Amino acid sequence: MVKVREHHPQDDADQVDIHTWVAELVQRYSIAENDSKALVKACNFANQARSEDFDPERLWNSKTGCFQTGLEMAEILAELSLDTVALQAAILYRAVRERRTSLEKVGREFGADVANLIDKVQRMAVISTLRNAKGTAVFGHVAGQQANKAREMLVSIIDDIRVPLIKIAERTCAIRAVKSASPEKQVRVAREVVDVYAPLAHRLGLGNLKWELEDLAFRYLQPNDYARVASLLAEKRRDRQAYITETIHLVEEQLKALNIAGEVSGRPKHIYSIWSKMQRKNLSFSEVYDIRALRVLVPTIADCYAILGWLHNRWENIPSEYDDYIAAPKENGYQSLHTAVIGPEGKTLEIQIRTFDMHSAAELGVCAHWRYKGSDSKSADKSYEEKIEWLRHVLEWSREIESTDSTAQSQQAVSDDRVYVFTPEGHVVDLPSGATPLDFAYYVHTDLGHRCRGAKVNGRIVPLSSALHTGDQVSIITARQGEPSRDWLSASMGYLKTSRARSKVQYWFRKQNQQHNQIEGKKLLDRELAQLNITDIDLDKAAQRFNKQGAAGLYAAIGAGDVGVEQVINSAQSRAKAKTIVNMVTEEPSVAQRFESSDVYIHGVGNLLTQIARCCRPLPGDNIGGYITQGRGISIHREDCSNFLRLQNAEPQRIIKVEWGGQPQKNYRVKIVLDTYNRSGLLLDITKTVDRLGLHIASMQTDEKVSRKKTMNSSHIFLSLDVPSLDQLSAVLSQLNQIPNVIAARRVTD
Repeated sequence: MVKVREHHPQDDADQVDIHTWVAELVQRYSIAENDSKALVKACNFANQARSEDFDPERLWNSKTGCFQTGLEMAEILAELSLDTVALQAAILYRAVRERRTSLEKVGREFGADVANLIDKVQRMAVISTLRNAKGTAVFGHVAGQQANKAREMLVSIIDDIRVPLIKIAERTCAIRAVKSASPEKQVRVAREVVDVYAPLAHRLGLGNLKWELEDLAFRYLQPNDYARVASLLAEKRRDRQAYITETIHLVEEQLKALNIAGEVSGRPKHIYSIWSKMQRKNLSFSEVYDIRALRVLVPTIADCYAILGWLHNRWENIPSEYDDYIAAPKENGYQSLHTAVIGPEGKTLEIQIRTFDMHSAAELGVCAHWRYKGSDSKSADKSYEEKIEWLRHVLEWSREIESTDSTAQSQQAVSDDRVYVFTPEGHVVDLPSGATPLDFAYYVHTDLGHRCRGAKVNGRIVPLSSALHTGDQVSIITARQGEPSRDWLSASMGYLKTSRARSKVQYWFRKQNQQHNQIEGKKLLDRELAQLNITDIDLDKAAQRFNKQGAAGLYAAIGAGDVGVEQVINSAQSRAKAKTIVNMVTEEPSVAQRFESSDVYIHGVGNLLTQIARCCRPLPGDNIGGYITQGRGISIHREDCSNFLRLQNAEPQRIIKVEWGGQPQKNYRVKIVLDTYNRSGLLLDITKTVDRLGLHIASMQTDEKVSRKKTMNSSHIFLSLDVPSLDQLSAVLSQLNQIPNVIAARRVTD
């Protein structure tokens, strides 16, 4: 590894020679010469960003600054064969993290790819920076289940394999650098490493980094055990090395006899591995087999089994210590033959046998794919999918099994459609994608949900219907005494995503007085009918549909949360479908049409000729875009097609949104009015709300009114929307009614 000189902030003359460092890095790791300028630029930028005033609280210790840390991270990643963009991001990461420069400035100087990598690695750093209500670090106080959830959260925000690799490199530098730090900091960093990053390195197949992280964490977490094993290894080291050298010579001679161009070496001793094996198998130090260990590397799999056969014929093998990870690889892709024999002088000898490619994969893990598959685009695409799949496997580490609905919960626990958020104390809570602060409150405790009156996400007050995102820290604002709102059960208002929270609200209302439920249920239904401008619904028939006794029974069921107002209206719609649809929405074709003569849905136009581009030949399921040709209709390309990207830059006005189609979707033109008090940004909020629901605004008109006293201006905003169903209409009206300064949103007829 290229050595970075330690920097003492008190001595500004102590500088790394950037050009020499880059030249050595390029030569040692076979980096392209034309990439050296990019690395020099990143080094100069990071060096200039270094603070003149040394602040020990901002750095890991007094001898290692952000600039030297960036170089060390780049060395680790260069050994893993990462690309120049990743190396630049590593060099610059600590400067951005410590706010010596901004992410925006990095983006301007080095491009969006470098800035995005740094941003995503920073999002992973939420684990390191999180503090609980007492101001102390969360790690070291997190139970095993919480550590599992933390690992799940980290993986859920990764969509680029370089992100976890940069973060693991940064944590490797961190635990190397705490040698002279306080014991409290050593333990905190070590606990985080052993709980999260060493297991992640293992899952990614990064053997060398995994062993180093575990050994260093073990040193700080259990210093007495570490010192004892280290001292035992140090004893008779010279005799053990002489034994290994003699055994290597014997195996090398046999490789020559078999005409195999292999390599034999002693295997490094990992203190944590030896100690954990002693604990797991209740062994003494002298009984641990891998104190004396060899590694044999050969060209082919056939060579692996050939040398294995010779070893077992030459020396007595120990059957219980034989593992064939070539025939049955480990879940992280690791392949090798493991065996233990009674070797020369009757001493136990552990031996690993693998091909050179297997060894590279064992040391570099997921990064080895860049070495083998970088030149072939199809193989590279496949390799990338394999990398992402490995990351997804991390989600299988922990499956939260709860007492209620355990089957559904365990299936959801390994789903990709999850968000991972923090409580104020730093515990990780996983929820379905789209979950709201109110779902979060009911997940933490039923009483917290009932008393919930607001929420803060990352320190800012947000609506209770807003969607949470991975990494958010959520704090619930409560009343001393409170009860749930019936509006929370309305699907169109979007307060609750999880069935768990919904069932807790329903249970609360079921326990309320029957007459009170009738009154509140009638209010809810009347309000929804008025909002949708529906007047001809038969409540008695609707009550029969839900097995309730008349309108009063139906009102009580709505008030108790057993029946939703959307269900009542949809039931009425299905019983008199033709009449109801015409009365509820004015039928008018939408501008966007799906047409049966093509497999492609073209937004904003009618039935045009389409053709599949020959350059990329997209298949159903690929992300696609359309280009309007001259006389040949619309050419359909993959979104990542180089020709399409070129056309998108050269003639953006001829690019059109398309997607794989199906049967035509029929929309209905609906007119709604919003009574509002004027404010800046109101129209933007309205259009964003409609867009978020995927609806099309056909027209918009504003009728402004000024009060006589001129104390407040109000407006009527008229919208024409294309909606596919009453559910969507109800949803958009409910969402519009929640916008500040909107007095009421309702459907109108001509």
